[in-house]
Amino acid sequence: MIDPKIIDDLSKRFAELVPAGFRQMQADLEKNFHAVLQTAFAKMDLVTREEFDVQQAVLARTRAKLEALEQQVAALEEKAQPRRRTAKPAPPKDEA
Repeated sequence: MIDPKIIDDLSKRFAELVPAGFRQMQADLEKNFHAVLQTAFAKMDLVTREEFDVQQAVLARTRAKLEALEQQVAALEEKAQPRRRTAKPAPPKDEA
């Protein structure tokens, strides 16, 4: 989830943008902004930077393994290719 300090900072900034005539309600507005932001971020299903970095590292390792496996398969297919060419086809069976 997103850091609560960020939500507090954003709600405070929004409250400060309110015109001077509404400054008496600044504390209430700040609480309301905080609640709205918290709800909006919760609905977005966000991940932390740490979670993102972990998944990025997992993906990089998976890609490296995939590339290695693709090279192994290509090498095995290349080895199998000459055998197919030199193998003699089975003689046809005579049906009597």
